[in-house]
Amino acid sequence: MIDWQRVINLKNEIGQDDFDEVVPLFLEEVSEITNRLKKTPILDQLETDLHSLKGCALNLGFSEFSMMCSKGESLAAKGGAGSVDLAAILTSFDISCEEFLNGLEHGKIS
Repeated sequence: MIDWQRVINLKNEIGQDDFDEVVPLFLEEVSEITNRLKKTPILDQLETDLHSLKGCALNLGFSEFSMMCSKGESLAAKGGAGSVDLAAILTSFDISCEEFLNGLEHGKIS
């Protein structure tokens, strides 16, 4: 679910201080989009939203979530936005977020 090696690489690339700033920004940015998708998804904007989520997720190692966003983005690009399983994508984010935060708390990337 989480690509911990990617998280370690990111931390090493940008340093601990910047990493400590990036994580909350990532979670805030993604949460804004996911909360909007939970409440009022705009199907005409779904491809763009999923593309943004995919990019953020890849940067922070949310591998399963990014893969699901990529599949949904492709489906939306082909005119199938209404067929995208948003509930599964949003659940994947919630689970990934929980695993990520627990991993950070328990020293997965010390």
